[in-house]
This record gives sequence, structure tokens and C-alpha cells, in this order.
Amino acid sequence: MILEKISDPQKYISHHLNHLQIDLRHFKIVQPGSLSSCYWTLNIDSIVFSLILGGFFLSVFYIVGKTITTGVPNKLQTAIELIFNFVDLNVKNMYQGKNSLIAPLSLTVFIWVFLMNLMDLVPIDFFPFISEKVFKLPAIRIVPSADINITLSMSLSVFVLILFYTIKMKGYVGFLKELTLQPFNHPVFSIFNFILEFVSLLSKPISLGLRLFGNMYAGEMIFILIAGLLPWWSQFFLNVPWAIFHILIISLQAFIFMVLTIVYLSMASQSHKD
Repeated sequence: MILEKISDPQKYISHHLNHLQIDLRHFKIVQPGSLSSCYWTLNIDSIVFSLILGGFFLSVFYIVGKTITTGVPNKLQTAIELIFNFVDLNVKNMYQGKNSLIAPLSLTVFIWVFLMNLMDLVPIDFFPFISEKVFKLPAIRIVPSADINITLSMSLSVFVLILFYTIKMKGYVGFLKELTLQPFNHPVFSIFNFILEFVSLLSKPISLGLRLFGNMYAGEMIFILIAGLLPWWSQFFLNVPWAIFHILIISLQAFIFMVLTIVYLSMASQSHKD
């Protein structure tokens, strides 16, 4: 399949957009192009790579934490300390209040999303070639953040925390008041207020997940188009500039996801004022 890009670019591009899926009804790998219901399938490649990257992140930070020194730090410790200070500064500037969960959550979100985005810089045919020739797998995609299921799952987790802290800080009555008495503080407009505020509340996780997915999917698609439509000797002149520019995109998207998480949780943690 990988070698077919020269003779059939459309098939090559389509192949690279297929996930490695498992049908939960029969516990078997779904062949690309089959009509298996999406409700009974898992994108196993996105899940596996997400767990591997998360495990890698936790392992590295755990090892550095256990071997940390107060003397002259090595390069890895210096890099991690810079990341810690960067995240801590953003949390202090944007989160109004005290919560021991926010800083670790923000650090996890930033590093995990960054690592998932970073997979977009791996040569587009590297893992598909290995999976097809060695493991005989029909398809594989290695950028978890280019899978809408992963990005919406992360944003829904943040949404659950938003609801939890909103109710914790303002109570059920305060939460209902926010939904029914804003922006027009009059009982006559309660239904109208509820519709506006409910849509605004739901838009937070949806926009959070779709923003990350859209940017990473577009970036992955450009790499696939370059590899599938251009001859091999000319790909270098587009791949390298786009990869350099894409480093900014993957860093910026991780930062935006972290910042919005902090801002949303800060808004949810503000005490209700009558």
C-alpha cells in the first residue's frame, strides 16, 4: 500500500487517513472501507499511542523528580524546571484562588497534548510501513490529537471538572441562578437566559476539543498531501519548511489547550455573588 502512492495518490491518501480499529461486537480488527458501525469500534491506534506518550511523560518526570539535585542541574532537569516555572507562572496569573489540582492538571495537559502533537513530525510513511510489513496491520495513525475522539474526550474531562467546581463553589442553587438569571436578571427572561447560558456552557468543551483536532488534522493532511502527490525528490522543499512552521503550531495548540483549561476552571471556581 505504501508503494502505491506513485500510481494511485488517492488510494495512498485514503489509506493514511484510516485508523486501526477494533470491532467491539466481534473483537476483531476492522478492515478499511468496511461498513462496521462507528458506535461499536475503537480507534485502537489513537488509544495506544496516547497511553504510550502519557506513560513516557510520567516516567521521565518521575525519574527526574527522584534524581533532582540542588547543585548544577543537567540539561533534562533544567528543561523540566523551565517547563514547571512556565506552567506555574501561567496558573498564578490566570487562576484566581487556591487549588492544589490546577497546577498539576495544567502541566499534564500541556505536556501530554504537546507530545501527541509532536508525533505529527514523524515521517508520514515510517509507522505505516512498519505496521504493514512487520505486523500485517491494515492501517495505523500515530497522531492522537488528530483524532476527534481523543480531543473531545480530553475536553469532556475538563468539562466535568468545570461542572464539579461550579457546583462546589456556588452550590446547586447558585449554578441554576447563573443559568437562568444571566445576562438578563429578571424571571421573565429565565427561559431565554437558560438557552443562552446552556449553549455557552456546552460550547466550552466542544470548542476546546474541535480547535485542537482541526489544527492537528489539517497539519497531518498537509504532510500526507505532500507525500502522496509530489515526487520524492521534490518533497524535501515543502516538508522541511512546513515541519519547521509546524513546530510552532504544535506548541501553540498545547499552550492554548492549557490556558483555556485554566481559564475555564478559574471561572468555575469563582464564588457566586448575589
